[in-house]
Amino acid sequence: MDLDDLAPRLEQAADRVGPETNRTVQHQARLLRALIMENASGRPGPNVISGDYRGSWKREPFPVPDGGGAEVGTNEPQGRRLEYGFMNMYDSLGRFYRQPPFPHVGPAVNELSGDFEDAFKDALDRIFGS
Repeated sequence: MDLDDLAPRLEQAADRVGPETNRTVQHQARLLRALIMENASGRPGPNVISGDYRGSWKREPFPVPDGGGAEVGTNEPQGRRLEYGFMNMYDSLGRFYRQPPFPHVGPAVNELSGDFEDAFKDALDRIFGS
């Protein structure tokens, strides 16, 4: 590579960092949300009747300098109980629970961790060229 060509290539790459990073983060967040929702369906796992819990999972994009971020989560109170269990405990109304954990978030994150790394490697290839 010619060093005279380096500065213009880096400037072009700098213009692509934000959009490519944001695109990659948003795509990975959509995949994570879908996998969490899939894991929260059927057995083993929570016996979902209405689908309200699955539907409560949201992907919220947020801006960060030179790119974008995303948060995947639910505001439903049963989320933590389903993920970690609620064994031999009383709730605020005095009801006793023996609910085993039905992990659905952790397994989704673990399953996508390699894909997440690969997605950012691909983004770097798009930013800087192969």
